[in-house]
Amino acid sequence: MLDMARVHEAFEASTDFTVGIEEEFAILDPHTLSLDHRFEELRQAAQADPVLAESVAGELIRSEIEIRSGRGETFADAIERQREARLRLFRLASERGARLAATGTHPWSTWQEQQIIDTEHYRRVADGLQYVAWRNNTFSLHVHVGVRGANRAVRVCDRLRPVLPELLALSANSPFLDGRHSGLHSVRSQIFTKSFPRCGIPDSFGGWSGYADYVDFLIASNSIVEQTQIWWSVRPHHSFGTVELRICDAQTSAADSTALEALITVCVAQAALDEDEGVPFEDPAPRLIEENFWRAIRYGLDGKLIDLPRREEFPAASVAERLLAWTAPARALLGIEPALSEENGAQRQSRALAGGASIEDVFAAEVAEAQRTYAAEEVSA
Repeated sequence: MLDMARVHEAFEASTDFTVGIEEEFAILDPHTLSLDHRFEELRQAAQADPVLAESVAGELIRSEIEIRSGRGETFADAIERQREARLRLFRLASERGARLAATGTHPWSTWQEQQIIDTEHYRRVADGLQYVAWRNNTFSLHVHVGVRGANRAVRVCDRLRPVLPELLALSANSPFLDGRHSGLHSVRSQIFTKSFPRCGIPDSFGGWSGYADYVDFLIASNSIVEQTQIWWSVRPHHSFGTVELRICDAQTSAADSTALEALITVCVAQAALDEDEGVPFEDPAPRLIEENFWRAIRYGLDGKLIDLPRREEFPAASVAERLLAWTAPARALLGIEPALSEENGAQRQSRALAGGASIEDVFAAEVAEAQRTYAAEEVSA
């Protein structure tokens, strides 16, 4: 049972700007590059590794594996932990004759062939959601940032709502699904975020009281039995006392993943600083943010987004510059400088397809890039 009084205590005792990173990878057959049901095998093998035993987790389907940094006192601490886990996981997979990939969707493996992990939690998800869960063969990255104070954490989530489509546009890395170009830059968002209940852009709650009342309603109405059934793209995490941002597609390269995680960290921190300083915030209606959300799904960085306060369009390609300008104080405070790419994964893959490569060839190149970058260094024993 969810104990909101205890959750409140967790946020009151939280530490500002600790960081936790979660990255999801597809498990592939090394010859066909199709999804392969080997999670349990890799998880069992990981138990012999002191780092992976703590960091490997499942994520719905048996052809997916996740690694978690655990709590880092700083971003540098968290990313160092995650780099070690990445290297060890890719080495483990290679030794076992498997490949790992990091795009938001698999280009051709069908959902009908995937199998749900056999745990109580995922049986509950599959039984409750049926097709919505079965269809969700997607891969993303999540970042947790510590925010002290329950009321403040909810208000930080409120402030981050308009930023979510901008981060999605930057991270879009899933143009392919069901063996064809979907016409979307983040088809992952369409089949997950637009399908799951209590998902996508949350309402604005104004503070802890409004949020706790809503969770109490969900519990009393038998809508949820655990906090993880609230799948919003930004949410207060009940166990960790963090603001968790979960809007982004998985990133093909380690460098792009690290840069995006750095940007997310400073976005959460900047929202907290703005809240502390009383920076005015025009709390947009969900329907307005949804306009930008759709544009990010459909066009990524190739289209235009809307400056909601001004009600004017601007090129989505300028999102990185705008976010870096906004987060300048947080970046200075935390010493974080995200090294963002000029092109996202959806643009890169679509360009290669338009240049004459097949979807199979494009994906093979993405898999090779993941192997080259996530497994780039030797790791200690």
